[in-house]
Order: sequence, then structure tokens, then C-alpha cells
Amino acid sequence: MKYSVVHVSEASLEELIRQNPDNIESGLRFVDHQRKAGRGPYDVLLVDSGKAVVVAELKITEDDSILTQGLDYYDYVASNIDGISRAYSKFDIDPNQEPRLLLIASSFSNLLINRCKWLSIPISIFIFQCIEFEERKGEVIPIFKEIAVPTPPERVEIPTIEEHLSYITDAEARQRAEEFLEQVRQWDITKVATEAIKWEISLKIAGRVFGYLGPRRKHFVLYTWDENDQWKTFPIKSKEDMKKITQILKHNFESVKIDYGIK
Repeated sequence: MKYSVVHVSEASLEELIRQNPDNIESGLRFVDHQRKAGRGPYDVLLVDSGKAVVVAELKITEDDSILTQGLDYYDYVASNIDGISRAYSKFDIDPNQEPRLLLIASSFSNLLINRCKWLSIPISIFIFQCIEFEERKGEVIPIFKEIAVPTPPERVEIPTIEEHLSYITDAEARQRAEEFLEQVRQWDITKVATEAIKWEISLKIAGRVFGYLGPRRKHFVLYTWDENDQWKTFPIKSKEDMKKITQILKHNFESVKIDYGIK
């Protein structure tokens, strides 16, 4: 069947949504439109299949102001959800559910779509196109397509030595670990670095690792080479343990300096 794309007014688009909100999302029901909501009237109010109220802001052209306007109306509805649920009691709106925001326009800028990823409210974006079939003149059919909102990047948590040491709940063991790190730094204050990584604290000389300190609740452990040049885990639970591992670690420290020609 042949069809053509037709342009509609915003009022016509509202009416098309009122007639068939299910075209946007299965289970959507029309509640009201153009009711005063703070600074102005919202475009369309809907309720979804889960009984959550949905605020829909419409534009027939690409217009980034749709986001700020939609948020203003969303703020009003969310702040008055109890009264709205009572006013439209026949729609069985659940006031305990977080309202949703729907943005509907012919197109959206990449800038607006990218901004939406930082919103913590439930938001959906739909582009629309209205068509008319030659065999059914005068019958305008809106077609809606959802645009995916990008997922915000995961925040990379940068660990710190203080956070790792605070994992040690035994105060004496934590103090012992702090003293141990300071002692290691003094071996070469210009080239030794103690750096927090995901689970441990690395011990480096001029960027070369010679050991790791791993915090535990009641003690800490040292990862380094033993006398047979095997990588081992050494639990440090006492001053005697620390004295022994210090000798081993100092030997490994000097060996790394020699192997890599570190002066």
C-alpha cells in the first residue's frame, strides 16, 4: 500500500495520542491533557500498565527545550502525585510508584539524548512520524519509535592507601602496617613508591615491583619472593613476623635494583 508522510500540529498529535496511546507503548492509557502544572500546562498525562503515571511532553520539531519543559512538568506531577492519583481515581494510579517522563518529537539532537543519560528518573524518548495511506485519505496514523538513552559510564573508584589500611580492624595490626610502609619508603625516599591498587598496596623501586601488601581484618600479608626465588604469601601477625619479612623484602629490594641497574 502506498502512503505519504504528513505533517501535523502539536494539537493534532495530542489527539492522535489520546485516541491510541497503545501505539506508543502497550498498555498505556490516556488520562488528561493541557492541565495547568506549575509554570504551564503539561501536554499529555498517561498511566502505564504498571499503574505508574506518565508525563508526556510533545514537540513536532527538533527542540532541545523539550527536556527542560518536560522536567518542569514532571517535577509538578511527582510533587503532587497523591492529589493527582485521587483526582484521577478511576485510572487506579499507584502514588507509590515513581512517575515516568516521556519525550516525543520528530527528532532529537545528539546533545539532548546524551544529557538524558545523567537523569536518575525513568525517562523514555520516542521519535514519531505520521503517515497517510492513499486508499484511506484523511486517516492519519502515527508511528512511534523508541530511541535508546545511553548508559552513563561506570565510575572508576580510585583506591587509596588509607582506605586499604582502614580495612584492617585490629588497631595494633593497622599501626604495624603503617610503620612497615614507612620503613620501606625510607630505603630510598626518592625512588620507592607505595601505591594503592584494587586490593593491595604495591611496593616499587623506580617503577619495578618488589612486593605487595594485602590488608586483612586482623593482620596483613606480604607478597614477595622467598629465599628460593618462589613467589609466596607471608602473613604478618606479630613483630617477629614483620622483622623476618623485612629482611626478605630488603633482599628482594636490593636484587631488583641490581637487576635493573637502578642507582
